[in-house]
Amino acid sequence: MKQIVDFIPLLLFFVAYKLEPRTFALADLSFTVGGIFSATAVLVASSLILYTALFAYQRRLEKGQWLTLGACLLFGGLTLALHSETILKWKAPVLNWVFALVFAGSHFIGEKPLIQRMMGHAVQLQSAQWAQLNVAWILFFLVCGFTNLFVAFVYPSIWVDFKVFGSLGLTLLFMAGQAVYLVRHMQPEPEES
Repeated sequence: MKQIVDFIPLLLFFVAYKLEPRTFALADLSFTVGGIFSATAVLVASSLILYTALFAYQRRLEKGQWLTLGACLLFGGLTLALHSETILKWKAPVLNWVFALVFAGSHFIGEKPLIQRMMGHAVQLQSAQWAQLNVAWILFFLVCGFTNLFVAFVYPSIWVDFKVFGSLGLTLLFMAGQAVYLVRHMQPEPEES
Protein backbone atom coordinates (compact mmCIF):
# COMPACT_ATOMS: atom_id res chain seq x y z
CA MET A 1 0.00 0.00 0.00
CA LYS A 2 2.87 2.38 0.80
CA GLN A 3 4.27 1.98 -2.71
CA ILE A 4 0.90 2.92 -4.20
CA VAL A 5 0.69 6.07 -2.05
CA ASP A 6 4.13 7.06 -3.32
CA PHE A 7 2.77 6.97 -6.89
CA ILE A 8 0.11 9.65 -6.21
CA PRO A 9 2.37 12.62 -7.12
CA LEU A 10 3.46 10.77 -10.25
CA LEU A 11 -0.16 10.21 -11.31
CA LEU A 12 -0.94 13.90 -10.70
CA PHE A 13 2.15 14.77 -12.77
CA PHE A 14 0.77 12.61 -15.59
CA VAL A 15 -2.66 14.28 -15.51
CA ALA A 16 -1.14 17.78 -15.52
CA TYR A 17 1.21 16.84 -18.35
CA LYS A 18 -1.61 15.49 -20.51
CA LEU A 19 -3.73 18.66 -20.19
CA GLU A 20 -3.82 20.84 -23.29
CA PRO A 21 -1.52 23.78 -22.44
CA ARG A 22 -3.50 26.91 -21.56
CA THR A 23 -2.38 30.19 -20.07
CA PHE A 24 -4.42 31.92 -17.37
CA ALA A 25 -3.94 35.44 -16.07
CA LEU A 26 -4.43 36.27 -12.41
CA ALA A 27 -3.76 39.89 -11.51
CA ASP A 28 -0.36 40.68 -13.06
CA LEU A 29 0.75 37.05 -13.16
CA SER A 30 0.17 34.47 -15.86
CA PHE A 31 0.14 30.72 -15.30
CA THR A 32 0.40 27.95 -17.86
CA VAL A 33 -1.46 24.73 -17.13
CA GLY A 34 -0.52 21.62 -19.10
CA GLY A 35 2.82 20.47 -20.44
CA ILE A 36 6.04 19.42 -18.78
CA PHE A 37 6.75 22.48 -16.64
CA SER A 38 3.34 22.83 -15.04
CA ALA A 39 3.35 19.05 -14.54
CA THR A 40 6.71 19.37 -12.80
CA ALA A 41 5.29 22.09 -10.53
CA VAL A 42 2.37 19.76 -9.72
CA LEU A 43 4.83 16.94 -8.98
CA VAL A 44 6.86 19.08 -6.60
CA ALA A 45 3.82 20.59 -4.86
CA SER A 46 1.94 17.28 -4.52
CA SER A 47 5.07 15.53 -3.21
CA LEU A 48 5.52 18.23 -0.58
CA ILE A 49 1.84 17.99 0.43
CA LEU A 50 1.78 14.16 0.46
CA TYR A 51 4.98 13.66 2.44
CA THR A 52 4.15 16.50 4.84
CA ALA A 53 0.76 14.87 5.49
CA LEU A 54 2.37 11.44 5.92
CA PHE A 55 4.93 12.91 8.30
CA ALA A 56 2.20 14.63 10.31
CA TYR A 57 0.15 11.42 10.48
CA GLN A 58 2.97 8.91 11.11
CA ARG A 59 5.41 11.25 12.87
CA ARG A 60 8.09 9.95 10.53
CA LEU A 61 8.94 9.14 6.92
CA GLU A 62 10.85 6.10 5.76
CA LYS A 63 14.36 6.69 4.41
CA GLY A 64 13.20 5.87 0.89
CA GLN A 65 10.44 8.45 1.16
CA TRP A 66 12.92 11.10 2.32
CA LEU A 67 15.14 10.17 -0.63
CA THR A 68 12.23 10.33 -3.07
CA LEU A 69 11.10 13.70 -1.73
CA GLY A 70 14.64 15.08 -1.84
CA ALA A 71 15.15 13.92 -5.44
CA CYS A 72 11.78 15.37 -6.42
CA LEU A 73 12.60 18.73 -4.88
CA LEU A 74 16.14 18.79 -6.32
CA PHE A 75 15.40 17.61 -9.86
CA GLY A 76 11.96 19.24 -10.05
CA GLY A 77 13.26 22.51 -8.63
CA LEU A 78 16.20 22.57 -11.05
CA THR A 79 13.89 21.68 -13.96
CA LEU A 80 11.67 24.64 -13.14
CA ALA A 81 14.49 27.05 -12.30
CA LEU A 82 16.54 26.26 -15.42
CA HIS A 83 13.50 25.53 -17.61
CA SER A 84 15.06 22.26 -18.81
CA GLU A 85 13.11 19.01 -18.94
CA THR A 86 16.36 17.09 -19.41
CA ILE A 87 17.08 17.53 -15.71
CA LEU A 88 13.75 15.93 -14.78
CA LYS A 89 14.46 13.01 -17.12
CA TRP A 90 17.49 12.15 -14.97
CA LYS A 91 15.46 12.00 -11.72
CA ALA A 92 14.12 8.44 -12.06
CA PRO A 93 17.39 6.86 -13.23
CA VAL A 94 19.48 8.57 -10.54
CA LEU A 95 16.95 7.76 -7.80
CA ASN A 96 16.80 4.10 -8.87
CA TRP A 97 20.59 3.88 -8.94
CA VAL A 98 20.85 5.44 -5.48
CA PHE A 99 18.39 2.82 -4.19
CA ALA A 100 20.51 0.11 -5.88
CA LEU A 101 23.64 1.48 -4.17
CA VAL A 102 21.91 1.53 -0.78
CA PHE A 103 20.78 -2.08 -1.17
CA ALA A 104 24.27 -3.07 -2.39
CA GLY A 105 25.94 -1.23 0.47
CA SER A 106 23.83 -3.13 2.97
CA HIS A 107 25.78 -6.29 2.07
CA PHE A 108 28.87 -4.63 3.56
CA ILE A 109 27.43 -2.32 6.21
CA GLY A 110 25.52 -3.83 9.10
CA GLU A 111 24.75 -7.40 9.98
CA LYS A 112 21.83 -7.96 7.59
CA PRO A 113 20.98 -7.03 4.01
CA LEU A 114 18.56 -4.11 3.74
CA ILE A 115 15.65 -6.23 2.52
CA GLN A 116 15.97 -8.42 5.63
CA ARG A 117 15.93 -5.32 7.83
CA MET A 118 12.77 -4.18 6.04
CA MET A 119 10.90 -7.49 5.92
CA GLY A 120 12.57 -9.68 8.54
CA HIS A 121 9.84 -9.05 11.09
CA ALA A 122 7.23 -10.60 8.76
CA VAL A 123 9.16 -13.29 6.87
CA GLN A 124 11.60 -15.96 8.02
CA LEU A 125 14.29 -16.89 5.47
CA GLN A 126 17.79 -18.32 5.55
CA SER A 127 20.71 -15.85 5.30
CA ALA A 128 21.51 -16.98 1.75
CA GLN A 129 17.91 -16.39 0.68
CA TRP A 130 17.91 -12.88 2.17
CA ALA A 131 21.11 -12.17 0.26
CA GLN A 132 19.53 -13.45 -2.99
CA LEU A 133 16.44 -11.33 -2.43
CA ASN A 134 18.59 -8.26 -1.74
CA VAL A 135 20.53 -8.86 -4.98
CA ALA A 136 17.21 -9.12 -6.82
CA TRP A 137 16.29 -5.66 -5.50
CA ILE A 138 19.66 -4.29 -6.60
CA LEU A 139 19.15 -5.68 -10.10
CA PHE A 140 15.56 -4.39 -10.18
CA PHE A 141 16.64 -0.84 -9.36
CA LEU A 142 19.51 -0.97 -11.86
CA VAL A 143 17.20 -2.22 -14.64
CA CYS A 144 14.55 0.40 -13.78
CA GLY A 145 17.17 3.16 -13.87
CA PHE A 146 18.60 2.14 -17.23
CA THR A 147 15.14 1.51 -18.69
CA ASN A 148 13.93 4.96 -17.62
CA LEU A 149 17.05 6.56 -19.07
CA PHE A 150 16.71 4.66 -22.35
CA VAL A 151 13.05 5.58 -22.81
CA ALA A 152 13.60 9.23 -21.76
CA PHE A 153 16.29 9.89 -24.33
CA VAL A 154 15.56 7.40 -27.14
CA TYR A 155 11.74 7.58 -27.09
CA PRO A 156 11.00 11.01 -25.58
CA SER A 157 7.48 11.09 -27.03
CA ILE A 158 6.39 8.22 -24.73
CA TRP A 159 8.64 9.07 -21.79
CA VAL A 160 5.90 10.45 -19.50
CA ASP A 161 3.57 7.52 -20.28
CA PHE A 162 6.37 5.08 -19.50
CA LYS A 163 7.42 6.99 -16.38
CA VAL A 164 3.93 6.52 -14.94
CA PHE A 165 2.62 3.24 -16.32
CA GLY A 166 5.85 1.49 -17.29
CA SER A 167 7.47 2.12 -13.93
CA LEU A 168 4.31 1.10 -12.10
CA GLY A 169 4.02 -2.02 -14.26
CA LEU A 170 7.66 -2.97 -13.67
CA THR A 171 7.21 -2.48 -9.94
CA LEU A 172 4.04 -4.57 -9.77
CA LEU A 173 5.62 -7.31 -11.90
CA PHE A 174 8.69 -7.37 -9.67
CA MET A 175 6.56 -7.46 -6.52
CA ALA A 176 4.57 -10.40 -7.93
CA GLY A 177 7.83 -12.22 -8.68
CA GLN A 178 9.07 -11.45 -5.19
CA ALA A 179 5.86 -12.84 -3.71
CA VAL A 180 6.30 -16.08 -5.67
CA TYR A 181 9.91 -16.31 -4.45
CA LEU A 182 8.93 -15.66 -0.85
CA VAL A 183 6.12 -18.24 -0.89
CA ARG A 184 8.52 -20.88 -2.25
CA HIS A 185 11.11 -20.19 0.43
CA MET A 186 9.02 -19.49 3.49
CA GLN A 187 9.31 -22.00 6.24
CA PRO A 188 6.04 -23.38 7.61
CA GLU A 189 5.21 -22.49 11.19
CA PRO A 190 5.54 -25.42 13.59
CA GLU A 191 2.27 -27.09 14.45
CA GLU A 192 1.03 -26.77 17.99
CA SER A 193 0.44 -30.07 19.79
